[in-house]
Amino acid sequence: MESNLVEIPEESESEEVQNRNLIPTASISLALSTLLPAHFLPPKQIGASSPTRVKIPSQISCLSQLSTSHSAKSSTFKSTTISANPLQSTLTLNPLRPANPSNAAAFRRACVVWFRNDLRVTDNECLTSANNDSMSVLPVYCFDPRDYGKSSSGFDKTGPYRANFLIESVTDLRKNLQARGSDLVVRIGKPENVLLEVVKAVRADAVYMHREVSHDEVKAEEKIEEVLKDEGVEIKSFWGSTLYHLDDLPFELEDMPTNYGGLKEKVKGVQVRKTIEALDRMKSLPKAGDVEHGEIPSLADLGLGVACQAGETGVRPSVVGGETEALKRLNSFGSEGQAKTMANKDSSSSIYGANFSCKISPWLAVGCLSPRSLFHELKKKSTSSVSKKQGAGDWLMYELLWRDFFRFITRKYSCKKQLSYEPVATASCT
Repeated sequence: MESNLVEIPEESESEEVQNRNLIPTASISLALSTLLPAHFLPPKQIGASSPTRVKIPSQISCLSQLSTSHSAKSSTFKSTTISANPLQSTLTLNPLRPANPSNAAAFRRACVVWFRNDLRVTDNECLTSANNDSMSVLPVYCFDPRDYGKSSSGFDKTGPYRANFLIESVTDLRKNLQARGSDLVVRIGKPENVLLEVVKAVRADAVYMHREVSHDEVKAEEKIEEVLKDEGVEIKSFWGSTLYHLDDLPFELEDMPTNYGGLKEKVKGVQVRKTIEALDRMKSLPKAGDVEHGEIPSLADLGLGVACQAGETGVRPSVVGGETEALKRLNSFGSEGQAKTMANKDSSSSIYGANFSCKISPWLAVGCLSPRSLFHELKKKSTSSVSKKQGAGDWLMYELLWRDFFRFITRKYSCKKQLSYEPVATASCT
């Protein structure tokens, strides 16, 4: 009797320890055995007698649910914290699209970058952000037929010389993207149709673009947002066409002063943002869809062949489009201005070059060069003592701030939902 009283606790304790060692708490599903390579699993015991105690590695504790020759009594399991061992963490298959796309940029499968008046790779926040956020990037440019032909007043919406400059700029952009391992898809068509087509083809998660200012450009943005919203595609918009960033203004856009003096007074003390370095290497193009890159159109393709031929009487435009040429002009203008400033310290002239102009406006207009790049480059090349005497920095700021004023005021009234009339002038000021 006394012996039985001693043996019962020992047997109970032995079973409790045995069960605790035999069946540890499982932290992954049984399906793990189909996912792990065979060398992760413990070798089978051949020819051994049925053990009374089975030792299972903690890394694959789910295998404890397999039947063994040992008949274990049912026991109650308590939840435990998941081990830091990666094999005991929940496995997610094909984590291509995050549950919250705006919060997990690096997991975008593919995105589309819609180039507009930002035909550059230097200081392009839109392009840089898309490249950092996604596993593949598809750059796209659209020659919108609505930008060509005759206006309601009978004038060319885009003349042959401007169109030729734009074609050269798009060609240079494609070369710069190809040099970084990417390319540029070019189409003639309405952006809302073209973008929807390529987004579906490559199964893109988002479209990245720079905001513009004119009435027609804003309307195009609204149409694109409408068609892409139905497809569940996110729109990521950026601002990069002015010296001062829109988000840095000390007032809301609807409170934009209606005169230059008011803007100049309000932006005193606002810092110009630093430029963004060009990417050394771009993410690869999306493999899905096999989208053709397309040919860059000629003037004839844009309906300007006859007008161009009539205008070509031996005089060739002196400006060549593209970011490459823009950076050359910027460097030349900065060096020229610095040299003339040093040689003419007593002169009151602060405008250098032929025709008393910086001659960079065409490249600013189509975005081959950003206003910030122009500002910081000339600021870097000028000396403080000379700048104070010459007022070169003041002149540059004066011109760029006027440009900002026109773009901000155009954007302000282009976004007015209550406008019941069609604006007379819709061209953006550059």
